[in-house]
Amino acid sequence: MSVLSPEQLQRWRQDGYLIITDFYTSEDTQEMLNEARRLLKEFKLEGHPLTTFKTEVDGGHVGDDYFLGSNDKIRYFLETSSLSPATQTSPAKLLVSPERSINKIGHALAPLNPVFRRHTLECAKISQLAIDLGEHDDPRVLQSMIICKQPRIGGPVPTHNDSTFLYTDPPSAVGAWVALEECTTQNGCLSFLPGSHKTARISTRFVRAPEGGTTFEPVPGVEPNEEKWDEMDGWVEAPVRPGTLVLIHGSVMHRSPPNPSDSSRLIYTFHMIEGKAKYDERNWLQPTREMPFPSLLRG
Repeated sequence: MSVLSPEQLQRWRQDGYLIITDFYTSEDTQEMLNEARRLLKEFKLEGHPLTTFKTEVDGGHVGDDYFLGSNDKIRYFLETSSLSPATQTSPAKLLVSPERSINKIGHALAPLNPVFRRHTLECAKISQLAIDLGEHDDPRVLQSMIICKQPRIGGPVPTHNDSTFLYTDPPSAVGAWVALEECTTQNGCLSFLPGSHKTARISTRFVRAPEGGTTFEPVPGVEPNEEKWDEMDGWVEAPVRPGTLVLIHGSVMHRSPPNPSDSSRLIYTFHMIEGKAKYDERNWLQPTREMPFPSLLRG
């Protein structure tokens, strides 16, 4: 039985994103939220390399071995503002509790965590959703993670599209973003530029740098976008309630502001790519022989 109506599919193709309220039941959403909170409480700082998750707003991207080796693990990445600056005489120190310091937990939650596996890879409704969308012949799941937006320190996510970071040839990324808590205009809900997926070109890709770390490189034969997306009219905020699933086309422009409020904004997200598309060794996130990107339709 189809999950998406013809009207929803039309909206998806027109806007490049689709909000599906109550996709998950309140019980399933609460189970995922409880598991996310358990993972946060279990975080121990001892032995952690203090890897923070950075964006262009912070002046660069994370690229250490802890980050690049997270393809087949569940790892914790800190919020930049949760740490004091390191000096020659003093190492960086947490400014908040370890539980409150986390920006995200990933990137192999769906394969490795039983709760998130059940609500992703073993979820018939998700498999049917992928079939209804019709974007992939062989949808593969990758980069599954919890994103926290911690109260008062959760940082902004600048304007971007997902196929830049999960590049395939041809581009095929689709994000599935699940609200585990209320996502409001006060605590950092998503915003979209509807229809931008029709004109945005994937002209750069996020890759492993030859000298180590990560960088962006041009996609051969694709002219860079000249649009100043942030300055364009038509941005739409997307506050959603728990249990909502937001589908995000790999080319649509989206962003989220910082969280200055006292309320956290925990979400779970995973991405799908076309298993038949080219996904090469330059991409920052790499499958392994022991853990290839799992297929939603092949068990």
